[in-house]
Amino acid sequence: MPARIKHSIVNVGYRCSNFWVVSVERSRLIVDLGWPNTRETMLAGLARMDVPFRELRAGLATHYHLDHAGLAQEFTLAGVPLLVVNLQHQRIPRIAEHAKPADHFTSITLHDNCAITLDDSRAVLEAIGIVGQIVHTPGHSPDSVSLSLHGGDAFTGDLTHPMFVTEQEADITNASWQRLRDRGATTAYPGLGPIRPMR
Repeated sequence: MPARIKHSIVNVGYRCSNFWVVSVERSRLIVDLGWPNTRETMLAGLARMDVPFRELRAGLATHYHLDHAGLAQEFTLAGVPLLVVNLQHQRIPRIAEHAKPADHFTSITLHDNCAITLDDSRAVLEAIGIVGQIVHTPGHSPDSVSLSLHGGDAFTGDLTHPMFVTEQEADITNASWQRLRDRGATTAYPGLGPIRPMR
């Protein structure tokens, strides 16, 4: 483990959604990739937080719903590789089933992504300057993953916070939170709502 790596974290979100940019100096990763047909809004959010688009080294969707991966293909076409964990691959085509014509959703291709496994994730992230790993955290959806950084920050997408877990989803969701705690996570950065300590 590195002695001390200082990640900076900013929120470039809009429409009540959080989209997090994790940086080490000028090496940056964006976690969750906006709503469809909102490229200009996303670019404005990046500019507002002083994040040059050209410094984004990769994008990660915590899961493949329209409000988390709506701009994924547009990022790819603009030169920002999409990190896709192997357990997410089969879910990608299904995102288009939920898009309406008015969404102007750009379908995500399968051939030009950076396909990785959970076991590979630590090395892949380290190659772009980020110290952490991607963790499978089902609960909200079977393809949900979280980014767990060295230092305790975890980007959890729509994983239901333990304070709000229902009895129906308790087993799988609580197991996902425990998986993050086992990897040293102490603070949750969700796709919706405020940053919360993990208890």
